[in-house]
Amino acid sequence: MSKILSKEEWLRRQRLKNKIMVILVITLMIAIFTVSALVIGKLLISLFNNTGHKTEAVTVTLSNGTVVSKQYLTPNRYSRPQTKLKKVNGIVIHYTANPGTSASANRNYFEGLARKKTTSASSHYIIGLEGEIIQCIPLTEIAYASNERNKDTISIECCHPDETGRFNEETYKSLVALAAVLYKEFNLGEEDIIRHYDVSGKLCPLYYVENETEWEKLKKDIMDEIIKMNEDKQNNI
Repeated sequence: MSKILSKEEWLRRQRLKNKIMVILVITLMIAIFTVSALVIGKLLISLFNNTGHKTEAVTVTLSNGTVVSKQYLTPNRYSRPQTKLKKVNGIVIHYTANPGTSASANRNYFEGLARKKTTSASSHYIIGLEGEIIQCIPLTEIAYASNERNKDTISIECCHPDETGRFNEETYKSLVALAAVLYKEFNLGEEDIIRHYDVSGKLCPLYYVENETEWEKLKKDIMDEIIKMNEDKQNNI
């Protein structure tokens, strides 16, 4: 036989039930808010990297018709540590120091360092002898290329046909086009386009260290490309 509750006991139980219901509703709302925040956060991260720029905005067809090919290295401590690149303050130009090799071969070399476990090296981009461009590292991560400037620069490794280290026409044109796009994307200045040599004193890129006038010409060609891009944009408005 069920016990007949007094009015006071009935009211006490009702207040307890109401409190439990309020707690459940609040808990449910917190859970919904948390899940929503995580989903929105992931969406924002997918759109923007730590520099505030759209992720991988440079994977476009360049002015010379070259399409950047994403072939990311497998994450590993020797060539792709996945350390965040929080800010981009410059573009560093390199040469492979391996005459006659292709962009693909140099990309495979970086990939193989995880197995050899003897040295650390990589680059965000490699430009081949036919002007092809392979992107090895996302622009949200550092590459092992420029010593203490790894933390705030994008690296471009360039193939070359012979021991002089001079880039052929196809490589040169792709370098100019890619550097111009990166320059605009990260709002850089002319002084922010540098050589590996300017960071560490290493003779890289060799030809453009030994021939200062050619280095100045390369930078001028990049600046001219940026002017052309701006003019083309204005004409298309």
